[in-house]
Amino acid sequence: MKRLIVSPSPHVHSGDSVKKNMYGVVIAMIPALAASVWFFGIGALVVTLTSVLACVLFEHLIQRFILKKPTTITDGSAIVTGILLAFNLPTNIPLALIIIGAAVAIGMGKMSFGGLGQNPFNPALVGRVFLLISYPVQMTSWPKPIDSRFSYLDAETGATPLSIMKEGLITGKPFSEVLAEVPSYLELFLGVMGGSAGEIAGVALMIGLIYMLVKKIITWHIPVAVIGSVLVFTGVLHLVDSNAYASPLFHLLTGGLLLGAIFMATDYSSSPMATSGMILYGVGIGVITVLIRVWGAYPEGISFAILIMNAFVPLIDKYMKPKHFGEKVAAKKA
Repeated sequence: MKRLIVSPSPHVHSGDSVKKNMYGVVIAMIPALAASVWFFGIGALVVTLTSVLACVLFEHLIQRFILKKPTTITDGSAIVTGILLAFNLPTNIPLALIIIGAAVAIGMGKMSFGGLGQNPFNPALVGRVFLLISYPVQMTSWPKPIDSRFSYLDAETGATPLSIMKEGLITGKPFSEVLAEVPSYLELFLGVMGGSAGEIAGVALMIGLIYMLVKKIITWHIPVAVIGSVLVFTGVLHLVDSNAYASPLFHLLTGGLLLGAIFMATDYSSSPMATSGMILYGVGIGVITVLIRVWGAYPEGISFAILIMNAFVPLIDKYMKPKHFGEKVAAKKA
């Protein structure tokens, strides 16, 4: 007797797979990685390779010896986590801290919840925030671009544009005066500034966004909602007092806003399912980011904002979940 196997609808084969999408994200990150290597040289290579290898190794060890289940390191998700973790680190951070961050990202941020698709928080951000809180000095020591290409641990360091802006405005300097102390908007867009490995070159991140949109790896809703809400919020503040608050363009091009909006907030398992939920989620990230940047203790807030909104995703999905296939038809018949 043949068994009837029932599975949830809709029964449509799209050709997509976890592996295909994960390696699609890896391809989308290549421009940002290339920009990082160009500006930071050997340090970017060391940090990225160490992070990727550590994430893959920890996922393999945890699955094989703790969870006692087949390893899934070939699906590409551990590689994505490793690259994203590296993108959130200074390129002069010691190897031991990279390995600790990878262990936290994979062990606590991903595998402790059951693995791929079950983690409520972005694993790379869990590792990044753990390192930031535990090792604030090493996590806020930023190599200077170009000057540090042939150095690693002994790279010459300097402040990021966001740090300069935060310190300057706190001490009473008008924004126009602070702006003269940082690279031009064009230089910021191209990546001529201090910062973490993957956040510096807006042009490279935008190329990655376009690639993922064309390949339908992600949709536009979350990136546009995050970026749009930051631009609107900071635009209003700048109109109210252009001396006390930085311009929207400055906020857009500095820090990890683009990296977070494009690659971190769009993580499948830690973001909402419905398009309306995605927009609410993105707006929440943008607003919290600005609140931290403008009035918080840290010059940057995108990492904390994403993790905070990750925690609200189950609630967002509960009240803004997509309708089941055929739900409207069923309701009319009833």
